[in-house]
Amino acid sequence: MQLYTGSLQEFISDTQQNQIALKLDTAFFDYYGHHPSDAEIRSWRSSLRAIKDVFEFSGFNDHGILLEYQLPLTSKRLDCMICGRDKEGRDNSVIIELKQWETAQTSTVSEHVVTWVGGAHRDVLHPSVQVGQYKLYLEDNHSAFFEKDPVILNACSYVHNYVPTKEDALFSTQYATYLKSYPVYCEQDVKKLSGFLRQKLEQGNGMPVLQRIQDSKY
Repeated sequence: MQLYTGSLQEFISDTQQNQIALKLDTAFFDYYGHHPSDAEIRSWRSSLRAIKDVFEFSGFNDHGILLEYQLPLTSKRLDCMICGRDKEGRDNSVIIELKQWETAQTSTVSEHVVTWVGGAHRDVLHPSVQVGQYKLYLEDNHSAFFEKDPVILNACSYVHNYVPTKEDALFSTQYATYLKSYPVYCEQDVKKLSGFLRQKLEQGNGMPVLQRIQDSKY
């Protein structure tokens, strides 16, 4: 299940016209029978506009996109997955975890950080750990990502309101292994994130890749 799927051109247009949160809200109600919280709707408006700007900066238009995609047999939903082909023509997709965080502190809980969410400071998974878990779960459970000649799956996070400080907790060495595999990009990293996405999705032609993912089995 996903709350939104289609071409990147459609997504950019819906975001520019301030329709993307409304469409997600409607799809959420149709599936769950109630509306999402006001906080979640505000999050969609802010984060999806931020990632839309990255896609436009990258010159992307010939790609496929999934939003609020529920992982099979779980209640977890990944924020965004964009699909396309790399320069060798291989099918690729990138999971992008979107965060509105502005600060973070190291945690005594393994693989966690402390940040302000839900009106309080809480221990939550580091973004690289969270998005890495999504990637590994799909590679284990979704046939598009493990069948012969699979769709190559990549993952990163975009913490679009975050301005890191010197020796910032989010980039502490205790998370180095995860950061290397599943990088985190901050407010000033639009060019870096764009470069990461271009490397995976340079050729575009993402709608057949998107359709392949949707047609595959859990």
